Amino acid sequence: MSTLTLREAPPERLDLTGLDPARLAGLSEAEAARLAVGTSRRGLTLGDCFAISLDGSDCLRILGATDRLDRVGAGLAAGRIVVEGDVGQRLGAGMRGGTLTVSGSAGPFAGTAATGGTIRIAGDAAGSAGGAVHGAAAGLDGATLVIGGSAGDRLGDRMRAGLIVAKRAGVHAGARMIAGTIVADEIGDYPGYGMRRGTLVAARHGALLPTFVETGRQDLVVLRLLAKSLQALAPEAAALLRAPLRRYSGDLATLGKGELFAPVG
Repeated sequence: MSTLTLREAPPERLDLTGLDPARLAGLSEAEAARLAVGTSRRGLTLGDCFAISLDGSDCLRILGATDRLDRVGAGLAAGRIVVEGDVGQRLGAGMRGGTLTVSGSAGPFAGTAATGGTIRIAGDAAGSAGGAVHGAAAGLDGATLVIGGSAGDRLGDRMRAGLIVAKRAGVHAGARMIAGTIVADEIGDYPGYGMRRGTLVAARHGALLPTFVETGRQDLVVLRLLAKSLQALAPEAAALLRAPLRRYSGDLATLGKGELFAPVG
């Protein structure tokens, strides 16, 4: 396992785009130390900030991470990155495969534009997790994002494909969804604002928009299949999908082919 150990809190935000096992496997430790990671005129390199140990394996471990580390795992196509600590914005942005695990919390836009692979955040995620950055066509686009704690507002904003599982989320979860699935224990007010397609499942939710219409109790095979696929990944989410659920259709102010499921009663 290759290891990057942060020596101390960096004096500026660091951009770790492209620092994945495949890229580092082709470099010596001296070559890796010269990679630019700074975001200011200082011109910080990887060796300025991290103690580096490379063994050519498909697993990279980042120790002592802080929320000043941005774009960790961005573009990851294969292999595994394990982060001990917190990370900054755009965790796993544009990720195509592999697994990315964070023991702490993540900044905004985690998983944005990720088309494959699995991202697991043990702690919280800031706003727009799985959401589109400003001006982008879509947010999460096929990957799996699992948040062990709370997510901020606009979870899955403009999500186009994939799966998000979270404990809690703020307002406007699933806003402008194009497609995909979000499962959460609790979401805030006005979920699914402007959603065209896609599925929201929540044990508890805040106020619904008037453009969501109840369509009755549902017992769909697809929900049972999703529960089965989630059993190993997120057993609590799987249990929610097996419960009797009531369906709401929306957002009828747009295409109106999205849906929100909540427990009956």
